[in-house]
Amino acid sequence: MNVGVRRLEIGPINRVEGDVSVQLDIAEGVVREARVKAPLFRGFELMLKGRDARDALVLTPRICGICSVAQSMAAAEALRSAMGLRMSANGRHVANLLLACENVADHLSHFYLFFMPDLARGAYAGRPWHAAMCERFKAQAGSAAADFLPVRAQWMHITGLLAGKWPHTLAIQPGGSTRPLKRPELMRLERLIVVFREFLEKVLFADSLENVGSIDSLDALLRWARAHEQADFARFVLVAEELGMAGVGGAQAAFMSFGAYPQPLPDGVVDADVSTNADDAGDAGTVPPAFLFCRGVVDAGVREKLDTSTIMEDASAAWMQANASQHPLHGDTTPLADMEQKPDAYTWCKAPRLRGRVAEVGALARQVVAGHPLALDLLRHNGGRGSVLARVVMRLLEVALILPAMQRWVRAIEPEQPFCAHGKMPAQAQGEGLVEAARGSLGHWLVVRDGKVARYQIIAPTTWNFSPRDGNGLPGALEQALVGVHVDADAPASTPMLQHIIRSFDPCMVCTVH
Repeated sequence: MNVGVRRLEIGPINRVEGDVSVQLDIAEGVVREARVKAPLFRGFELMLKGRDARDALVLTPRICGICSVAQSMAAAEALRSAMGLRMSANGRHVANLLLACENVADHLSHFYLFFMPDLARGAYAGRPWHAAMCERFKAQAGSAAADFLPVRAQWMHITGLLAGKWPHTLAIQPGGSTRPLKRPELMRLERLIVVFREFLEKVLFADSLENVGSIDSLDALLRWARAHEQADFARFVLVAEELGMAGVGGAQAAFMSFGAYPQPLPDGVVDADVSTNADDAGDAGTVPPAFLFCRGVVDAGVREKLDTSTIMEDASAAWMQANASQHPLHGDTTPLADMEQKPDAYTWCKAPRLRGRVAEVGALARQVVAGHPLALDLLRHNGGRGSVLARVVMRLLEVALILPAMQRWVRAIEPEQPFCAHGKMPAQAQGEGLVEAARGSLGHWLVVRDGKVARYQIIAPTTWNFSPRDGNGLPGALEQALVGVHVDADAPASTPMLQHIIRSFDPCMVCTVH
């Protein structure tokens, strides 16, 4: 460490699923380097070895109690891919509804329970808006949580209707859903969505979802917020403007999306034919959209198709036996018995890379890939990089975009038609399950030999965003995003902007290391 550089470790960060701490090197009141530490090893990938492949549907949802449905979906997609099975249309609609229910709840839980309480911290005492933030968002005392939590509980009844329970449902299968629906149940689903929409349009936005979803620039967002200043979303936007959140927390990273909410395929069309949305497939008149939010990569403003064969996991900075970059279908997760064998390692988290590049994932990445004009304009205001404002805004924008889609999916279900297709797992197979969880791109990779799991690898959204350095010394997205932040020289750990940046990525550390 250089002379004049002060090393500080902050953590464990609270209000997070699991543990995370961040080591900062600070010089002249500015963060010069950051290292993100994941101190908890889980071992789920090792648990699956030698088991029947279908056991993944039981074990992987237990990785996390927040994104359990997303893990179920990724496992089911990996098995479906290995089986060469086509999901029924009803099954696809039900799977999308289940994932959307969980993701929407996750987006709003992040906003109301994880992010906004930091604006009520004592560090902001004296600001003209601080008293109002405390009254509305202070942890365990603010009125917002009391308004939101009962509505959230009612919202999760959707999962009860569709899957029997949440978390850790077993209703999601490779071919669809085990839970057929009748007309009265569809009516109940519609009613639950309508009631939740009323909360959003009265409390969160104080405006229609369609109006919020059509905001197309930062200037338009600020005008909207000033016209709806009693809405919870507007309160955040106006405070974030004063604090300069549109210009902090950026990383030099590609934006990646696996594609969110796949749509049922028409007869005669196979998955490879609709790997992206219609506007990317070359003939918008004949090829239907493959996803609600399309699959792809945007790097330095250039849009590319996603090639998952270029995904590699580097373990140079992780307490793992392997160092060399490997694709998940060929990778391994074997922990070191003695962590001192790798003195330069500092985490259990591997460093996933996309063709050697750092990738940021999450709602911002999804909407950048989907080409939403507000997402693209927010990037322009921070030199093509993400920001604290952009990540939080895009999570709430997605809520406004997803609810109308959920209403369409409910109406598209045909109770008389099958909800699940059936198939058989080959003795030798491999599969890839790609899903967009609330926090971003989640991938499961499966290799079956002699009917048993020979290899199972998982890369979660937080693995991408909270990645350590790779073998080339390239820091991950959060490690980059913290560099350049000005900190309080007397109490750097209490600098609220550090918390805002970390929280904007919404770490779920129990998903990070398997």
